[in-house]
Amino acid sequence: MCRMGDVLAGNHAVWEFDRTTNSLIIRFARGIRTPRLWHALGERRIPVEALTGVGLTVGRRDTLVLHARVRAGADPLMEAAAGQLREVCDPYRLVLPGGGAGAVRAAAFTEALRERLGPAGPAERFLVRVPEPPATLKAYDARLSFDGGAVTFRWSRTGATSAKWKAGDQRYPLAALAGLVWHSPERPGGHLRLLPREGVGDPRPDHDLASVVFGVGCGAVHESLPFAAAVLAALRVRSPVAAVPPQRSWERIQHLAELHSAGLLTDAEYRALRDRFTAGA
Repeated sequence: MCRMGDVLAGNHAVWEFDRTTNSLIIRFARGIRTPRLWHALGERRIPVEALTGVGLTVGRRDTLVLHARVRAGADPLMEAAAGQLREVCDPYRLVLPGGGAGAVRAAAFTEALRERLGPAGPAERFLVRVPEPPATLKAYDARLSFDGGAVTFRWSRTGATSAKWKAGDQRYPLAALAGLVWHSPERPGGHLRLLPREGVGDPRPDHDLASVVFGVGCGAVHESLPFAAAVLAALRVRSPVAAVPPQRSWERIQHLAELHSAGLLTDAEYRALRDRFTAGA
């Protein structure tokens, strides 16, 4: 049973602190102004051990902003996003009306969470359930599907480059993959790149057979990010990065450096993947 102050209703979302299961339940409202990513997420249960911090600050127009910080490696959605989400789309951010009893309730809620936070270090496994991905994902140059064991690219005749079309559709079993990189479609050069264990692909996403590129109406955040998170979660369960054969580590790190130099990986993406591969060396 929830106590007084265990539920906070904010802009487009309601947060509930479930003391019985020691978890934070976030229910996203559906509406015209609600971020489409939140529509896709619907409801999420976040074990408090997956959080490493929570803050309450003053926002614009006399509002309060409650923001929870997730441990590295705890949430596949945030791992795949790698810091690329716009502030307004951050699922761990709740905007509340300020002043009066609402401020007191928000402060009590924040303190209750702080008392039960997990350790500051990275999580050894994903603690948050992966969001339900779309059955298929339409990119600019391909249609993707994930059956839980393999990712399949079916190239578009009108969108794929001749190199991809001539090579034919591609299927990548999870056992053949070391990871993936999601580059937000809201940034220039948005794409999803799978990282095969063997071989180095073309640094250009539109020529790399393990990559698909996004475009207007193709690969939107609310579709492509849950898809990437589902694949990442399945990869982590099947083959943790630390279990990748060490003799391949230098080649993978070199490949990441090439992608970073070409501007295809952000600084945050490069550091995160480099650290994972180094940990497996």
